[in-house]
Amino acid sequence: MKISRKALCLAYGLLAVLALVGTWGNNVQYLSLGFLGANLRFWQDTLANPASRSITVDVLFLFVAVSIWMFLEARRLGMRGAWLYVILGVFIAISVTFPLFLLNRERALQRQGGEAKGGQLGTVEIAGLLLFALVGCAYTVAALSR
Repeated sequence: MKISRKALCLAYGLLAVLALVGTWGNNVQYLSLGFLGANLRFWQDTLANPASRSITVDVLFLFVAVSIWMFLEARRLGMRGAWLYVILGVFIAISVTFPLFLLNRERALQRQGGEAKGGQLGTVEIAGLLLFALVGCAYTVAALSR
């Protein structure tokens, strides 16, 4: 199935919003500690158990790989502000800023006269992605209801 750039932009925007709700719905609990205290407690809490340590290491290394790609892609497409996505990824969440980068990347490709189609996905790929998104939404609801 061909996916339009507009559909991709909508999907990326929705992912950014869901990620913001999911991450900051939990992060607000740290805000009363002030900037330094919140950061100290947050990172201490990521060491709580093997699962939290595993997912934190996973996200940190994914963050580095994604950042490298964003810098290279931004330079290739003449996009400005790649550092902004990375810095805001540290302070907000990379799961929020990366989809925003992808949204703006689609816009940059469109401006360059790129193909009007965003690409192709098979039915199984779409179903799998929707399943992952539903799992993410269910986990977010469970995490925010604690």
